[in-house]
Amino acid sequence: MRLPSRTTQRSLAFNMTPMIDVVFLLIIFFLVSSHLAKQEVQTELDLPLAVSGQRPSTAGNARVTLNVLPDGVVMLAGRAVGPVELTQRLAVERQSAGNDLEVRVRSDRQVPYRYIEPIMLACARSGIWNLAFTVVRRQE
Repeated sequence: MRLPSRTTQRSLAFNMTPMIDVVFLLIIFFLVSSHLAKQEVQTELDLPLAVSGQRPSTAGNARVTLNVLPDGVVMLAGRAVGPVELTQRLAVERQSAGNDLEVRVRSDRQVPYRYIEPIMLACARSGIWNLAFTVVRRQE
């Protein structure tokens, strides 16, 4: 009977394939999510004019962008939402992001207040007090 020889040296090597897969998945995720975030603010709207205003902060606070179309439809993440669903989704976002959640409303300048009021009520019911409206500075 021949005994196995223990003199053969095996080199230890890491299998990098799973790590490379995870890195590629993360890259794809961030590319897709950044594309969707840009798409929210690229909805073609005729924003209201303002004489005064502040530039939005570039801090890393969590933000939800709502687009209000000229016919009063509220879009959240590319989907039309009603007042009840908006309140529920804002509450979920606030629970995950905390008290620093900002809701940014982009609306057409011809949108009447009756379409904006449900958004403000949904924010209040969800406990969100950081509400901003996107405007265009009037050229003087």
